[in-house]
Parts: sequence; C-alpha cells; structure tokens
Amino acid sequence: MVRVKRGVTKLKRRRNVLAQTKGYRFDRSRKERVAKEAIHHAGAHAFRHRRSKKREYRNLWTLRINAAVRPLGFSYSRFIDALKKANITLDRKSLAALAMNHPEAFERLTKKLQG
Repeated sequence: MVRVKRGVTKLKRRRNVLAQTKGYRFDRSRKERVAKEAIHHAGAHAFRHRRSKKREYRNLWTLRINAAVRPLGFSYSRFIDALKKANITLDRKSLAALAMNHPEAFERLTKKLQG
C-alpha cells in the first residue's frame, strides 16, 4: 500500500479555517484551534440572529404604524382591527413604508377606515 502524507490536506484545511476568521482579533485569526472555536460561535450567533432580525423588523413596523396612526385618532390595535374588518390585506411592512414615505396616502386610508 502506498504511503499517504497528510501535509497538503492539513494545510488546505488550516488555510480555509484561517480565511474564515480573517478580520478577527488576536489568536482568533492566527491559531487554528482558537479560530475553529470562533467560527463555531460565529455560526451559532448568525443562525440565531437571522431569526431575531425578523422579530426586530416586525416590531419596528408596528412602532412606525402606531406613531403614524396616533395623531389620526387611532391606536395601533384598533387600526389593525379596522383594517381586518374592512377586508384590507396590507401587511405591516407595506403599511409602515406607506406611513413613512407617503403620509398623505396613509392618511386617506385611515380616513376611509373611520368613515
């Protein structure tokens, strides 16, 4: 059987690990063992934060809608309830964008719900 030397494979793996930790500080970017651990933790945080980002954006949209409807005589929950009863199926993302970028159109929508 032919002897297999592992130097090339090991070096390739090491380079790959260290390339992933480029920009990390201290030993996390220089030493393979510490870098592997850093990659593992970074991956766990990235996975978790991809999910929490969705929560945070929905909260932001809710906040923006609430801020826009308060001066028009609604609360957020009453506004959403009125939308559902009027069978208007706009999602919170588009409502928040409408409230921020086109306040006159948002006001017309609110007036339609009131009267």
